Amino acid sequence: MVAPNLTRETAAQRSAILTVENYLIELDLTDGKDAPGEETFSSKTTVTFTATAGASSFIDIVAARVHSAVLNGTALDVSGYDESTGMGFWAVEVKTTGEFLGWFHLRPGDGHETTEPELGYRLRRSAWGQGYATEGGRALIDKAFAQLGVRRVLAETMTVHTASRRVMERCGLRLVREFHADWPDRIPGDEHGDVEYAIDREEWELQRPSPR
Repeated sequence: MVAPNLTRETAAQRSAILTVENYLIELDLTDGKDAPGEETFSSKTTVTFTATAGASSFIDIVAARVHSAVLNGTALDVSGYDESTGMGFWAVEVKTTGEFLGWFHLRPGDGHETTEPELGYRLRRSAWGQGYATEGGRALIDKAFAQLGVRRVLAETMTVHTASRRVMERCGLRLVREFHADWPDRIPGDEHGDVEYAIDREEWELQRPSPR
């Protein structure tokens, strides 16, 4: 799902769903435990919270890989967070300052095979309108076809998210369907439904610049 950021109203609705009681973050800054030579380190985050029964929410994370996730003692599927597949999440930073602007993801969406990954992103409001979404989207689409051998890349957003839809179009994706997703949480605008954009390998190859 492409969503540049949460609106204040949506954030307020989600905050009403749960109450966070505590964050416990454990960091292992030694090099070599899990991936010798990589510029990464291990961490474990425990979030203690209470939530409305039947509601759903999410936790944003940017990491090279996620080893495991457990909710109330039940292991969750984290197969879409393994960078060894070439897919996963990427942080967006300003090269000159290292300022964190948000993240992109390229990973199989619900009900789709690994050959049909979904493109998505979330950017800070200060990064909107500066071309980061288009630049990052095009780079991941090129990576998907040129390096990962996928056959199709898709992206979804709400019908009313015109800015996100323009980004998809600038990335070369085309509108393929309109639908109403069965979201557990209602947010303003979802009554108008959702849209799916996509590009397949043949379309991507036609859009590539001709070699000189």
